[in-house]
Parts: sequence; structure tokens; C-alpha cells
Amino acid sequence: MFTDFELLERKIGYEFNNKELLCVALTHSSYINDHKLSKIMDYERMEFLGDAVLELVTSEYLYKEFPNKNEGNMTKTRASMVCEKALATAAREIGLGKFIRLGFGEEKSGGRQRESIIADVIESIIGAIYLDSGLEEAKKFIHRFILDDFENKSIFYDCKSTLQELVQKNNTHHLEYIILSQSGPDHNKTFEAAAVLDGSIIGQGTGRTKKDAQQNAAYAAILDIKSRKVL
Repeated sequence: MFTDFELLERKIGYEFNNKELLCVALTHSSYINDHKLSKIMDYERMEFLGDAVLELVTSEYLYKEFPNKNEGNMTKTRASMVCEKALATAAREIGLGKFIRLGFGEEKSGGRQRESIIADVIESIIGAIYLDSGLEEAKKFIHRFILDDFENKSIFYDCKSTLQELVQKNNTHHLEYIILSQSGPDHNKTFEAAAVLDGSIIGQGTGRTKKDAQQNAAYAAILDIKSRKVL
């Protein structure tokens, strides 16, 4: 039963004393419904706890590392670091999706890669580690997988707004988004979008919704602008 869990433990560099905590952290409500198990055995309560631990650790990190940031700036930066897209990116880096216990319908509809699910699960794992060993071990996990690559992850929260701010430095620029393609059945579509500046594509991205694809295109454009130091 725990073979896959042991692989995940190696990936995250933490071995659970109580394996049941990890089991619950990886269990979606659809799996509970399909197998007629107790509702409290899904990850939602653990996610609630993990969210609070994540907010505390991220707040402490920003307070210590950026003594010149005011409350408003720290609040905005924290929102970027712990938003759904940032957490989903961290979850993908771990390969978390393949370990989640899903019901048949959720599995069929692409739930393993759905950002809302994998972002919730990484928070539930934080909660599980906290329950298993306390704050210090949870903090190690957060610093390793969520607070890494700070510069790039800090722009996750609303990439379209961030890109618009960069573009508005010169009011002659015109920014728009176009959908390049869409594929897949209605219940599991994938969209590809492009951020277009003055008629030229400056970033492309994919997503389960048009909005997600546009945000990912904006993120790619921001990285390109930063690397080339244009605008």
C-alpha cells in the first residue's frame, strides 16, 4: 500500500513517522465518495492546517529577508508566493500529481494535473508534516519547494497585471492576448495563448482554461522581458 508513498517521501526528503497522515494528505474527496469512506479521511481538513502553516512560514521569511518592505508590499509578495499557480508549479516539480488518490470521474477528467487540486494537496502535505513532526520540518519543506526561486515565483499572483505595468511604462505599446489553439474534449480542454505586444508574440502558454493560458503566456513574456532587459 505504501510503496508509492515511500517514493514520494524520497522525492520530498522527508519520511513520515505516521504513514496514515500522508495517506490522508493525498486523498481527494472523489476517492472517498467512490469508495464510500468517511468524509474526514480526505485532505480538506489537513489542507486547512497546511495553509495556515504556509502563511506563517512565508510571512516570517519575508519579514526577516526584506527588512525594508512595508506591510503592503509584503502582503502582495506573500500572495504571489502562495497563490494557486505558485503552489501548482511546486507540486509539478515534485511530480505530486501521480501520487494523489482520485475517484474515477476526477481521474478521467484530468484531475491529476488540475492546478486547484495539486495546489491543495501540497498544502495538505505541509499540514501532514506539521502534525507528524512539528513546525521546523514543515518549514524545511516550504523553504525547499515553495520559497525557492523567489524572484520568479514572486510574480505569479497576477502575471497579466504585472506585464501590463511593464508595458505601461511606454504608453505607445499595445498589449493583447490571442488564443492560438484548443484541444481535447469539452470536459478536459487545453488552450494555448499568446501575449502579443505591438503585433509581435512575446510569450506563449497553455492552460486548462483560456484565463490560465493567458496568465502563463504573460508569465513567459515577463521572464523574456527580464532576461533581455527590454521595456
